[in-house]
Amino acid sequence: MAKHVNEAMTSFGLQLAQLRKSAGFTQQELADEIGVSRRVIAYYEAESQHPPANLLIDLSKTLGVTCDELLGLKPVTESPKGTTRLERRLKQIEKLQPKAKRQLTQLIDTFIEAEQLKQQS
Repeated sequence: MAKHVNEAMTSFGLQLAQLRKSAGFTQQELADEIGVSRRVIAYYEAESQHPPANLLIDLSKTLGVTCDELLGLKPVTESPKGTTRLERRLKQIEKLQPKAKRQLTQLIDTFIEAEQLKQQS
């Protein structure tokens, strides 16, 4: 068992990077989401075998996996349930003032209409 745990901890950085990418996060986006710097994410993906417990909880919640899955102690049972980049942007748009939301909606509508016209051609 100790060997299994040690192997899992050695691969923590690889597991974190894979789960982050599967959930559609850049290092910066994941860092922003959990309130740390991008350098912290890069460090844990590349060099650390011992992530702090509070970071594990925030990462697992954000990536939509259990701490055991994040640590590689259990296989990931489903694809990470993290939100897509577009979903995160839409949540940010929802927090904007009404005028800004209308402007962005109009811009999005313009792009959608242009794509639909391209597809019809």
